[in-house]
Amino acid sequence: MKINTIRPYASVLFAAALMSACNGDSDNLKSQPSTSPSPTSPPTADTSCLAVDNNGSTVVVGSNQPGDPSLPEAASGYRTGLKPSYAKTYMVVTSNAYASAAGCAVLKRGGTAADAAVAVQAVLGLTVPEATGLGSGGVLLYYDGRNKTLQAYDGRETAPAAATENYLQYVDDTSDHSTPQPNARASGRSIGTIGVPRLIEALQRDHGKLPWKGLFDDAISLATNGFPIGGRLAAAIASNASSLKRDAEATAYFMNADGSPKALGTILKNPAYADALTQMSQSGANALYTGPIAQDIVAKIAVAKGADGSTLTPGKTTLSDLAGYQAKVREPVCTTYRAYWVCGMPPPSSGGIAVASALGILENFDLKSMPPTALDLEGGKPTVAAVHLITEAERLAYADRDKYVADTDFVPLPGGTWDTLLNKPYLKSRSALISMSKSMGTAQPGDLGAVPVGVAANQIEHGTNQFTIVDGDGSVLTATTTVESSMGSFHMTHGFLLNNQLTDFSAAPTDSAGNLIANRVQPGKRPRSSMAPTLVFKIAPDGSRGDFVMATGSPGGGTIPQYVVKTLVGTLDWGLDAQQSSGLMDFGASNSPTTTIGGEHPDLDLSDNGVHDPLIAGLTALGHKVSTAAQASGINTVMRVTLGQSAVLQGGTDPRREGVALGDTFKP
Repeated sequence: MKINTIRPYASVLFAAALMSACNGDSDNLKSQPSTSPSPTSPPTADTSCLAVDNNGSTVVVGSNQPGDPSLPEAASGYRTGLKPSYAKTYMVVTSNAYASAAGCAVLKRGGTAADAAVAVQAVLGLTVPEATGLGSGGVLLYYDGRNKTLQAYDGRETAPAAATENYLQYVDDTSDHSTPQPNARASGRSIGTIGVPRLIEALQRDHGKLPWKGLFDDAISLATNGFPIGGRLAAAIASNASSLKRDAEATAYFMNADGSPKALGTILKNPAYADALTQMSQSGANALYTGPIAQDIVAKIAVAKGADGSTLTPGKTTLSDLAGYQAKVREPVCTTYRAYWVCGMPPPSSGGIAVASALGILENFDLKSMPPTALDLEGGKPTVAAVHLITEAERLAYADRDKYVADTDFVPLPGGTWDTLLNKPYLKSRSALISMSKSMGTAQPGDLGAVPVGVAANQIEHGTNQFTIVDGDGSVLTATTTVESSMGSFHMTHGFLLNNQLTDFSAAPTDSAGNLIANRVQPGKRPRSSMAPTLVFKIAPDGSRGDFVMATGSPGGGTIPQYVVKTLVGTLDWGLDAQQSSGLMDFGASNSPTTTIGGEHPDLDLSDNGVHDPLIAGLTALGHKVSTAAQASGINTVMRVTLGQSAVLQGGTDPRREGVALGDTFKP
């Protein structure tokens, strides 16, 4: 195994800090010199926190050397040829190389998955602000490897106390029934009370080992010294430029002096974000929920005039809303699937229920007999029968999800428990509705009794990020954090963007028949989400939850459950490795006649609108309306596998994004 040598990096990124962290220095990471080997030194056996390419070469993230996964490149749509990564005891997989490196450095120092999550999230908020940040929310699952306990952490944003059921559709319930300006998303009305700072604080308080303050050092260093704009961020700046220009701070940060969007490779420095992180490292999450930063957040939400002179409808968030926000610990949704326990997020996320529902339906079919053909590094080509069956199961799952699932603190599930939707007899009856010769098009929800119902449209977003971590004690974290749409609400303060999560609510409180919609706006309520971080365990001989098998998840808005189901079936039924299942062709369906087959995948033939591709032709013959729109999945998976006589970690990252798996790495 050869190790690339390190040359000085012109933008003074935090490569030196990461090198000191990866060599075990737990003190002042930013001040330590690089300890990389000289060109004549023999390769070191310790490759912790170094990226390994497919040729076995290793390189430090941020070194600007060939193979450095942080080097900015235009978003390619799909990176071919990725192979699984392996680690002996700990691993972090994110969709951003700097975030993976920061998290790995914490694990190298003996930190827990909870400690590493703080460092990862702090960096993600800087390097992928279009997707996540301090102004966002999120959910996660945490498995304590020592105590064998599993918890779900809910950091979803909340509607302000002053919100009414018409908050998103009327400027005022009594005096002004015009719509929020310039639209609900870009107005202050879309901004929910932020959740991520309280989420990572609660997690680290419960499961952390290292001092809180030191977990922000890499993000602060990177914000201070600068980082190059990557492909996805460059595309987000360009596509959202006109909206970002309504906000003076966003304009100053994302635009050049002549008003043009900052381009790929431009070095971004964010001293305001570094200051916010510094205050948070010193005072905890309270730094953002009380005091000057909180006041500025409230003031930004209340802005009524854009920097470009446009009218903005202000939101009604108050300091009391911020001060009163709490992340919640909930019981995960855990069901069995074949020889495994599969655990996901409970409401207000619908992701765990939707994934479990689809799997529970699919359990009644022999998917193992329908593996992909022409198996390659990209996961091969799914068969017509498998895609048909899986998408039909998803239609049924989404029908129930859409009707019955909302924030259970406000709207209970049928029977008061998710088991009503997920018990095996019920899902077997749902599976009987599937025909192998014709698509059902649009599924009807099951009859589970009278509830406050209504169907809201699925949200398709590009403002979400997923990361997965396993630490040296065997603890596992899978987390999804999001600003909702790309660049959130376009409101920026203290170096971070504020979310537009409240648009995940139904704008109207009732459906066309006058029935109350479960996912309507209510004061203090959390909007329904599709986030689906997922953990898989073996079923122990006594039927209980056994050894850890897999952790995964994805961004993607309403399509998240589809990406997760595809990944789980790919590994648990078809035996794909962590990288193959991440790269496997995206396919799925919400509850409509449209079946999506990700057109970015190299194994799909899109010539002549796909008429020559057997998968597209076969699905069309079964009545599917096939869309080959490019998909924005961002799967990050860690599996525990056996190599020889040893149990090791295997990681895979979605080739549709810019991620990397790092750990105490080796090349098998």
